[in-house]
Formats: sequence, C-alpha cells, structure tokens
Amino acid sequence: MRAFAFITFSVLCACASRAQTIQGVPIPEERGFKGVIGDTDKESKPDYPKPVAAPPGSPNVVYIVLDDVGFADLGVYGSEIHTPNIDRLAHEGLLYTNFHTRAICSPTRAALLTGRNSHAVGLRTVANSLNGFPNGRGRITHAAATLAEMLQSNGYDTFAVGKWHLVPGPDAGPAGPVDQWPVQRGFDRFYGFLDALTDQYHPELVRDNTEIDPPSTPGYHLSVDLVDQSIRYLRNQNVQAADKPFFLYLAFGAAHAPHQAPASYIDKYIPVFEKGWDQTRDDRLSRQKELGIAPRDTELTPRNPGIKAWDSLSADEKRLFVRYQAAFAGFLEHTDEQVGRLIGYLGDSGKLDNTVLVLISDNGANPEGGFEGTTNALSAYMNAPTTLEHDLSEIDRIGTERSWSNYPRGWAMAGNTPFRLYKEYVDAGGVNDPLIIHWPKGIHSHGQVRRQFVDVVDITPTILSAVGLQAPTVYRGVPQLPLHGASVRASFDDPDAANARHTQYFELHGHRAIWHDGWRAVALHEPGNDFKDDPWRLYHTAEDFAENNDLAKSDPERLRQLEDLWWAQAREYGVLPLDGRSPLDSIRTGLPRQILSKPLKYTYYPGIQHVPHEASPMLSICGYTITAQVDRTDTRAEGVLFAYGGGAGGVVLYIRDNKLAVEHNTFGTHNALVSPAELPSGPAVVRYEFTPTGKTSGSGALFLDDRQIAAANYTMPSTLFYAWEGIDIGRDGLSHVSEAYADKGDFAFPEGAIRKVELEIKVPNGAFSGGASGTR
Repeated sequence: MRAFAFITFSVLCACASRAQTIQGVPIPEERGFKGVIGDTDKESKPDYPKPVAAPPGSPNVVYIVLDDVGFADLGVYGSEIHTPNIDRLAHEGLLYTNFHTRAICSPTRAALLTGRNSHAVGLRTVANSLNGFPNGRGRITHAAATLAEMLQSNGYDTFAVGKWHLVPGPDAGPAGPVDQWPVQRGFDRFYGFLDALTDQYHPELVRDNTEIDPPSTPGYHLSVDLVDQSIRYLRNQNVQAADKPFFLYLAFGAAHAPHQAPASYIDKYIPVFEKGWDQTRDDRLSRQKELGIAPRDTELTPRNPGIKAWDSLSADEKRLFVRYQAAFAGFLEHTDEQVGRLIGYLGDSGKLDNTVLVLISDNGANPEGGFEGTTNALSAYMNAPTTLEHDLSEIDRIGTERSWSNYPRGWAMAGNTPFRLYKEYVDAGGVNDPLIIHWPKGIHSHGQVRRQFVDVVDITPTILSAVGLQAPTVYRGVPQLPLHGASVRASFDDPDAANARHTQYFELHGHRAIWHDGWRAVALHEPGNDFKDDPWRLYHTAEDFAENNDLAKSDPERLRQLEDLWWAQAREYGVLPLDGRSPLDSIRTGLPRQILSKPLKYTYYPGIQHVPHEASPMLSICGYTITAQVDRTDTRAEGVLFAYGGGAGGVVLYIRDNKLAVEHNTFGTHNALVSPAELPSGPAVVRYEFTPTGKTSGSGALFLDDRQIAAANYTMPSTLFYAWEGIDIGRDGLSHVSEAYADKGDFAFPEGAIRKVELEIKVPNGAFSGGASGTR
C-alpha cells in the first residue's frame, strides 16, 4: 500500500506540474508572458522580456547637497570665499534667490528626495530624534517613494554618495535593520556615512550595506573620496550602459562641523577675514546688490541676539575667531574643487550637456559653535564649552585631523547675510538658502537670477517634469502620498513665470512660519513657553527681501489669516503635535527610554565590524563596566582591547608596556589610569568600572581577575558626553581616543589574544529596571 500510495502521489504531482506548465509559468512576475510553452523547445515560442527603459532623451540627474552653507557663503551669492566651480554652474545656468528648505538636515533631505513635506513622511527634525508620533519616526515612510525609487523603476541607474541621515540612529549599525538605508530606498549603490556628521579625516563609512574602514591613502580627505567614488560609479556605468541615464545624489559632509581641510586652503583666508564679521556682512550685501541677488534697497537685519560688535573683541578673540572662519572657508573652497572634478568628468565624458544638475544647501549657516566658537564641537553640543585660553593653545590645530572646530555665531550670521538667525530657525537665515540649477540642453537663459518662490519639495516634481514621468500612485503595493511640491520648470526660460504654488508652511522645534503669495508670518518659540504666547511677526517679502519690517501691528487681519492658514496646513500635513524641544533636549529627556530600549549587557567578539556611534550604547549618565577575557602568550603582546569614540571624545581600555590602562577623553580633557604593576602572561580577565559621582566627576577602578589593581577619582568637563565614533574591539580604528599610542597606528591587539569583551551598562541608583542581553 505504501508503494502504491507513493506512486500515486508522484503521478498526481507530475500531472499537476504538467497542468501548471501548460497553463503558463508559475513565477508571478511572468504572468504577462506572451510566448507559447509546449513540451519541448520545438513546440514552444519564446518571449524575451524587454528591459525597463527611461523615456527617450531622458536627462541625467545630479543632486549636489552642501551642508550648513549659508545664503551668502558662495562666491556667486556675494562671498569672498573662492568657489569658481559652483559659480560656473550659476553662470551657465540659473541662480535662485527665493529658495527655501526645512532649516535642518534630515527634513530637508526627506523633502528633497520625495517631493513631499517632511512631517508628512516622518521627519519633523533630525532622524536621530524620535518623538513617538507619525511625524517623528526618523525615517521616510514607504508611502512616499524617493526620486531614486521612481527613477530606478523607470530605467535609471541610481547612486547615492555621501551623507544620508535618513535612518534612526539605532538602525545604523552592522545588524541593521537596513530597510531605510540608501540601497533599500532606490539606490543601486551607496558609499558614504549614515549619520549627521563625521570626521573628514577618519569617517565612519558604509559601502552599500556594509561598514568599511576608510582608505589608508596618505592625506586622505572624505570630500575627495566622495567625488572619487562618484566618478568611479559613473565610469563603470558608462562601460555597459552608456546610453542609460543616471541619477547621482552627492551629499557632502561639507561644510558641517567639524571644519577640516588641508592647511593651504585655510591659511589663505586668515588675512581675508581679519576685517571681522560686521564688515563681512556689509561687503557681502554690497556684492549681492551688484550681482542682482538682493534688491538695491535691501538693508541688513540687526545683529542677531548675543552677537558682539567685532570691534569690541579682544586681540586674542579676533585672532582665534579669524582662524575658525578661515577653517570654514578653506573647507568650502576645498569642496568646490571637488565639485569641479565632477563637472570636469561630466564634461569630458559628454554627459554634462544633458544633465540636470541641482545644487542646494540643506539649511542656513550653523550656530552650534556658540558665541565663542570651539576647537571641539562635541563640547558645544553637550553644553560643556571650552575656554578661550584652551582654544588659543590649540589654534594651530584648527582644521587639522586633531581638531573638531566650529566657528562662532558671528560668522554664521555673516554666512546668512542679509537675513536674521540661522539653521534650526524658520526665520530667513535658516530657510532661505542657495539653489543653482544647471542644464545646458534644457535651460537657454544662462547666468540669470530667478526670484520665484521655490521650496525644496518643488525640486523632485521639477525633475519628474524634465524627465517626462509621473509620480506613482502605488509603489511596490503601497499607496502613495501625492506630491506636495510643484514643478518650477516654467521659470527655466521665463524670468517672469508665476510662482508654482501659493502656500508653504514651516515648522521646526516649535518655531513656525508660513509663506503665502509674497507674505510671510513667523513665530519664534521660547522653550518652556506656551505656544499660544509666542508672538508672530509679519513680513511682505515681495517688497522686503531681508524681512526687516514687521507689519504685525499695522496689518493684524492679514496676520490672523496667515496664522489660521498655518494651522490648516499643520493639520493637513501631519505637523501636530507641536514639540518645542531641540534634538539635544529630546535626547536628554528621553534618556531613560533610550537606555531601557537597548540591551544593558553587550558581548563583543574580536573581528567584528566597527559599530557606529549612533548604534552604540550610550556611555554617559549611567556607569559601566568593560570586561575583557585575554590570553597573551607573551608579555610583550599589547594593544587596544575596547575603544569607544575618537579624538573628539571617548574612552579606551588598552595594554601598553605590559600595563593595563584606561583613558577618558572628554572633549579633549584626558584622564588616564594605569596599573602600577605589570600584567602576567597567559589567560586573564581584566576589567574597568566607571561610576559617575556628579555632573563633572566620576570614579574608576581597574581589576585583574577580580583583584583591584588601580583606582582614581576624575574631574572632567561633563559625565554626559556624545561621540562621533562608535566601538572598535581589538583596535582603535578611526581617530584615536588617546594620543598615548599615536605612534602605533590602530594599535591592534594581537590576533587571537582576545576571546571576548563584555560591556555592561549600570542603571543609576536603581532608578530604572529592565533591559536584555545582546551579542554582537
């Protein structure tokens, strides 16, 4: 019976298979098969699927995104900074003076890539800051396909290079999830970094879906590397698909802090900026008027609150502050040189003529260096500012691989000439930013200024218009949000073209604004205040370019209408609930949730990839224990056991000269503890325990096989610190936490001598409970 049953089952399966083959093919993607399938090839007729192809003559598309570059920072917008290659794009294309962003990086990028308002797709602020509501998920909803997804599905090759910052921090590690990484959001290839910023000399890099070490090229700089990779992708694409259009999304880390560039680019700007920020503002506005960027009757807005007159500064302050600005300017010129290399390749390869190249800055100039600037931008983020004396002692390091500087707000104010305020604010200094569009084949009005209102959500609809495509209503089975922007292609050859849209709202960290038909209302939110108490200002931007004249009292009815319109837009596009916290405040107030949402104990094995800082445990507020199991066959075996962070801040446990050592680097303040006695060879368990004892103090102890061998009390700028680099096991792979082994490269521990390293987070005073263990 069993044999009969088996034979019967086999025959039935064969018949079912034959019936299925006769009807067609079982592969779902082949249901449109138009050939004939018989028993043999002689009785069958093949049907070769045609590859998806872009519309004939489709242009290539290049987005170049600069970071924290103000309205007046580029040469063609009135700056002293030498940017001839970017200027060339404007001289051969169009320069827009009324272009608006979201005032901070992640929301601008989300709106740029999707053509939808950032709140509606899940990015109310930076991707690192989650608020538990649909507008603050830190990722782009799949209901909003990116331009890369739209173009890729219509026959384009797609490449993303540089900064991403559209994935929640915990998802940026080697274990993912990777569903929001560039390759999963429509890009064939990715080379760059996932977070907000990175060290330009020692970046945390990802290739496609894999963390990698930066190249060990002498004189390495990330901006050069990004353009090298861009050109490499385009050259390789040209080998097999020369007639296939491409989309390149090139997002530089420049000119976000840290400001880092070769010394020759920095030194040339010291005499240029000795005139100070007040004269720089005057000079830039004068040039803007000559260039037609600003109307002739434009007046500078008053100095931003807290900014001192340049002439009131001491000689030491002026010397230091000039060096900070020179580092920024050199960084920007160095970036412009890389843009020139990309333009050169496009020209030499015959691609430039039919490439729509869009260059923007993601927001206004950056105020995060504080009023005094800093040689260590991490300290400014953590409200542990450095002193003038300290920064003067490091003045020659500024811009190098051992400095992580950010300039004073006075220079950011000059960068946003003639507007008020900066990045993170919805005043014009935060949202009115550079836009240049270059397309020789499609734009015939070269070198002209355009004054139409353009928002970042309008760029992708403009590209779709140029390509001849419609945004999908369903993408990969997911119904799609409609585009919120509109094409501004009519402005390409018509300087008097009407604005493509009538209204655009703005919101960031509780600051609100709305533009409607040449009028703009703005409300600045003070943390802790009730939103209803925030005063609104009113500007007629069609006549008041710099937003100098507040008409709120003289035209209260118009202001009331604009306020009502803002609330209507807020409800329509998912802006609510309002949240007035800054990203850093959100992180601080959310520390208990962040701590408990991650494991409290981690096990790391040698050979793992670098764990980026956003995916690493937070070694602050709580204490922690680092335990390493080692087996040294020789007492000369030495190296790093565990490293978290880098030269700007972190902690490292290592063995050198046969002694166990730990070092805290808190924004450049170093506290080291070294065992007085040498270590034995053979198997051993070494441990370091750190306990914070106050906001600026802590205690630490080293152990060998559960026996305490050294202890110390520390005074440090802060026990709350944040690192730009994550965790390495068995080496210090990027910039070094400690200079004690600067002569040792990565100071790699001998292979096979580490068995594992455990990190345990100690919850303070039993205030929180929970968590789980994890292995990496």
